Order: sequence, then C-alpha cells, then structure tokens
Amino acid sequence: MDIDALLLARIQFAFTISFHIIFPAITIGLASYLAVLEGCWLKTRNPVYRDLYHFWIKIFSVNFGMGVVSGLVMAYQFGTNWSFFSEFAGSVTGPLLAYEVLTAFFLEAGFLGVMLFGWNRVGPGLHFFSTIMVALGTLMSATWILASNSWMQTPAGFEIVDGRVIPVDWLAVIFNPSFPYRLVHMVIAAFLATALMVSASAAWHMLRGNRSAPVKKMFAMAVALIVLVAPLQAFVGDAHGLNTLQHQPAKLAAIEGHWENKPGESVPLVVFGWPDMQAETNRFAIEIPHLGSLILTHSLDGQIPALKDFPLEDRPYVPIVFWSFRVMVGLGFLMIGLGLWAAWSRWRGQLYASPNLHRFALAMGPAGLVAILAGWFTTEVGRQPWVVYNVMRTADAVSPHGPYEVGLTLLLFIVVYFIVFGAGTVYVLKLISKGPKPFVEPPPTPPGSTVSAVSTTATAAAPAATASRPLSAALHNDSANTKEH
Repeated sequence: MDIDALLLARIQFAFTISFHIIFPAITIGLASYLAVLEGCWLKTRNPVYRDLYHFWIKIFSVNFGMGVVSGLVMAYQFGTNWSFFSEFAGSVTGPLLAYEVLTAFFLEAGFLGVMLFGWNRVGPGLHFFSTIMVALGTLMSATWILASNSWMQTPAGFEIVDGRVIPVDWLAVIFNPSFPYRLVHMVIAAFLATALMVSASAAWHMLRGNRSAPVKKMFAMAVALIVLVAPLQAFVGDAHGLNTLQHQPAKLAAIEGHWENKPGESVPLVVFGWPDMQAETNRFAIEIPHLGSLILTHSLDGQIPALKDFPLEDRPYVPIVFWSFRVMVGLGFLMIGLGLWAAWSRWRGQLYASPNLHRFALAMGPAGLVAILAGWFTTEVGRQPWVVYNVMRTADAVSPHGPYEVGLTLLLFIVVYFIVFGAGTVYVLKLISKGPKPFVEPPPTPPGSTVSAVSTTATAAAPAATASRPLSAALHNDSANTKEH
C-alpha cells in the first residue's frame, strides 16, 4: 500500500464526512425545534408558532434530503476504500448500522410523510405525534451511529478470533466507555448549532427592519436555548475530556500540546503555540502555569501522560488536534458570551432593539457547525494512527488502491459536492431570507381522496414542493438513510 494512497483515502473520507455531518446536525436540532413549535401551537393556538412551524419545515426538508444523499457516499466508502476494516470489524459495525435501520429508519420513513404532507389531512394529535416520532428517529439514528464510532474510539465487549472481531457482550459494545459522553456532547452540539442558525436568521431580518411577531419569537426561543445549553456543553466537554484522559491518553496529550513531564512539576495550560513534531516542543507557546493540572486532575500539581511517553509511531498529528480543539473551545466561549449578552438585553428590555447584539448573533450563525467540524477533527485525527484504538491501525484498514484511483475519486467528490450541496445551501439561504409568512390553511381534503405530496405542497407552500419531491423518493433507499447521521 502506497502511503500517498493511504493519505488520499483519509482525506477523501474526511472531506465527505465533513460535508455529511453538517446536515444531520441541523436535522437533529430542527426536528426537535419543530416538535416544540407544534406543541406550543396546539397548547396556545398562537398563530406565531404555526407560522414558524411551516417556515422551518421547508428548511428541515431540504437538509434532510441532503443528509440522505451525502450518506450514500459514507456507506459505500467502507467497502471501496476501507475493505480490510470492514472485513476485520464488520461483525460489530454492521449490526449497529442495521439496528439504526430497524429503529430510526422505520420511524423517520414511516412518519415523515405525515409530518410533511398531513397538516390538514390527519388529526392534529396524529400530526403532532408524527413530528415527535421524526424527532425521536433523528436522535435514535445519532445514538446508533455514535455507538459505532465510540466503539472504534474505546473498543469493548469483543474478542479477536482468526483475525476478526467477534462481539461477546453487546451491552459492552454499545455502552462502551466513551459512548455516553460522546452522545450527549454531539446532541447538545446539534441543538446549539440549530439555535445559532435560527437566532442568526432572526437577527438578519431584524437588522433589515423586520420585527414581526414570528421573527421576534424565534429569536427569543433560540437565544433562550443558547443561554441554557452553551454552559451545559462546557461541563459535558470537561467530563468528556476526563474520559479521554483515562481511555485515550495520547489524544489528550496532543490536545494539550503536552510533550513531557518533569519530576515535581505541574502541567501548564498551553493557550496558544505551534507544536513542532520533530523538535517535540511547542513554538511561540503562551502558557498558564498549573492550570492544565487543575483542569485535568483537579489538583495544582497533578500530572498527565505526555506525548514523549508514547512511541513516535503511536502519536497523532499534534498540530491539527491541538488547533482544532482550540477552535471548538474558543467558539464555545463565544456562544456562552452570546447567551449572556442576550439574557442581559432581555432583562433590560432591549432584546429586539440592540443592533450590536443582532450583528453578533448573525456573525455567530455558522459557529455551531464550525465547532462541530473542529470537534470531529479533534476526535478523529486524535485517534490516529488507529482506526480501532489500540486494536487496528489505519494503514492496515485501507483497501489496496493506488494513489491515482483514490485521487481521481477525491477530485470528483470535490467537484460534485460543491455543485450539488452548494446549490442546496444557496436554496436554504434563499428560503431563510424570505422569512416566516402567515400560514394559509389549505381547504379540507374531501373524504376518500388520496394524499398527494404535490397537491399539498402546491397549496401550502410552493418552495417546499421543489425540495420534497426528490426527498420522498430518497426515503426508499435505506442504505442511504443508514448513514444519514
């Protein structure tokens, strides 16, 4: 295996998953947001909640469709570029993805049509139930996918027989040591990314003079969620870091840029710097003494494993891990700052009349998605050089392709992805720019008539029809939906 082909295969997987992870993250957050909006509408009959529901369901539909399409590539790549990994660990990863199909896929495929097209064709209770089931399906999908990925990070409940992984305890496989932390961390990140997108959308409209009731309501709801979950994410991240210290110490040492321990010395917190892999030191480092020990060991003089404690071939590429983690944490602090500013403005009665707050919220719109990508890079690059931590090396997992084949497919992916998903993103931004409008109830469906996706969307909202027709067809492809999240 040519090392250049290995590197290209890793880049290709990183590129495709970086595109894919954005859409399920938005889908997870928007599905729950839609359930909340419909619940508030049924309880209060305030038309603002109904208008917001029909505004955001169009955006949800397009994101769901792009998540399904991008998931196709993820499913096939395991067989094309990582065939030795599939042969070695398929007895664990295969069933976990099958469980996703048996649970999340059936929920989403069964109730999504009712959610999208059944507003005036089924009772309000059944429609609300369908929305809840779709939201639950997105969360269950994330659960199974993260169980699979967490097992690769902290494998448990298996034996190796004849060169293959054999699961011996499925509860240990699923509830492996890092799974609870990673699941909670990812779900909160999806909620935060969605709240930031919603608040940025409202801020954009308010900066242009649109202070209608739906715009103000979605801004208030979004920043309220940010106030609640951004600090919570910091506590979950700290617990996740301690779990990483216990089970993946080399990754944690790379995150901290910690090269060596000296007798009796504490671990400083390296705020900034450039890790030099050859010199095994940090260039231009800015450090805070003792703070690394305090955060990681909860003492002023505790020590953690250092990078020099591990063989050179067992260390991840430190600069990427070091800086992607700081991007994630830095954006996290900005999210907390946005929440506090919004809470202070609300207390002063200036939540809807503070242009500076609105500009900050608009600038923070993509911050949640960028933080998710940065956290994903930290997790995946930090696991290297292992594809299954301390069990199988990445170099042993890749298919025996040459660099030209992998490079050509990578180039094709880049071109196609930017065209297809670039167009989808532009369309979503156009939908957001129109803003929520008063929803006009379509006429009741005559008894005995069939549910038509085309007729429903043409009556309720023309833009939704464009997105929904290919989406409904994509739902029949369960191999795509298997990797949707």
